[in-house]
Amino acid sequence: MEFEIKKLTPELAEDYLRFFDETPHDDGIDEHKCYCICWSSADHATEHPDFSTVEKRREAAGRYIREGKLQGYLAYLDGRPVGWCNANTKGDCLRCESWLRSMGDVPVDAPDMKVKSVFCFVIAPQFQREGIATKLLERVCSDARAEGYSAVEGYPRRKFISIAEDFMGPAAMYERMGFRRGGLCRDGSVAMRLELGKLKEN
Repeated sequence: MEFEIKKLTPELAEDYLRFFDETPHDDGIDEHKCYCICWSSADHATEHPDFSTVEKRREAAGRYIREGKLQGYLAYLDGRPVGWCNANTKGDCLRCESWLRSMGDVPVDAPDMKVKSVFCFVIAPQFQREGIATKLLERVCSDARAEGYSAVEGYPRRKFISIAEDFMGPAAMYERMGFRRGGLCRDGSVAMRLELGKLKEN
């Protein structure tokens, strides 16, 4: 299968929302759909947004996409999105809800270091284990290098639990691409980092 990877833009917002509308993830309960809004460059420490219902989370996702606060890549097959990777500038996300809750132990980089953070993968169940997450991560790293980023970070769990629990991707995937393990995060995941001068060529 040939998958096409597209960077999320406001023009693709409806594709993104439809993908989350239709794709089971997390615990599979519709009322709990996250729309990935807690990993963004929004300042949740001062804004205190209301994410209490799925409708409010969906509305926030559309707004964040239009404002450039929710960034990442969609994987398409036959014109329909089948996968998602949340990838944003690390320094812009230090006050988003999920960073404040679980990532406080990850070192903050020097001001002259521009780092891309990979926060989440969601793959449609029927296309899991087809290499989509790897293709998404490869695109993140390739674009980050072209855009002048110094490094890419991911935050997978040390040991695989389940697809729902390991939404940041498996550590083995990062290791295959040359990421090195760093310190632990509050939630038990491990910070993994790829210096872009060391990006492996396929």
